[in-house]
Amino acid sequence: MIPRTAIALLALAGLTVAACGSDDDGGGDAAESTGTPTAEDLSGRGFVSSDVTGYDLVDGSEITMNFLDDAASVNAGCNTMNGGYEITDGAFVAAQFAMTMMACDDPLMAQDTWLSEFLASSPSISLDGSTLSFSGDDVTITLDEIEPAALVGTTWTVTGTVANEAVSSVPMDSTASITIADDGTVAVNTGCNTGSGSIEVGGDTMTYGPIAITKMACPPEQTALETSVLAVVQGEVAYEIDGSNLSLRSGTGADEVGLELTAG
Repeated sequence: MIPRTAIALLALAGLTVAACGSDDDGGGDAAESTGTPTAEDLSGRGFVSSDVTGYDLVDGSEITMNFLDDAASVNAGCNTMNGGYEITDGAFVAAQFAMTMMACDDPLMAQDTWLSEFLASSPSISLDGSTLSFSGDDVTITLDEIEPAALVGTTWTVTGTVANEAVSSVPMDSTASITIADDGTVAVNTGCNTGSGSIEVGGDTMTYGPIAITKMACPPEQTALETSVLAVVQGEVAYEIDGSNLSLRSGTGADEVGLELTAG
């Protein structure tokens, strides 16, 4: 079983990330602009890599970047870096980023290290329409904007569980998911058993009714994952969508539990 690990702070001085144009509610077509963006331009937008030169990504992996207000979240297939930033002289500068410390296959862990070091090297930024590019140290990463996933009708796959103010990865060969239908029902796969129930979705919360679940016995790792999932999908739960990522949280402080999920 992959161990539970706490979130650790990483100092990424001089962090530079490529950025993109604005989702301007005022009617301006910032997505068609070219140049250096502002944090306001990036807020609420997500990007996924379409091409990487100078480094071979692990097969089946990709780089995603999501921006909200003056914070950014970056993932290369294993751990997620996130934190506040500012754009100065064409550079995305973050004095301190947080990174989850989940254990993954060695190639993905090495890819995390490569990406954090690359971002710390202050790569240059360019924007062309909805395409985000940045380059430096003989590496160029090109990303295309992705539409935020719809909460309803999307199968959300669990990528991490939250408890005791720590994020834990999902055991290998285990898949847990949540799918909300437009008829007010929800289907839950706990990684062990499956079930369904009713759900009401509000502006930033969802309220689960009782979940009828199968009672199949599973190995300890899958049973632990099931316990984590069922601890969240009950009663009122806060949610937030960030691009293709969904966060669920229930409780507060040390009693908070939650799930991190991705579309698909």
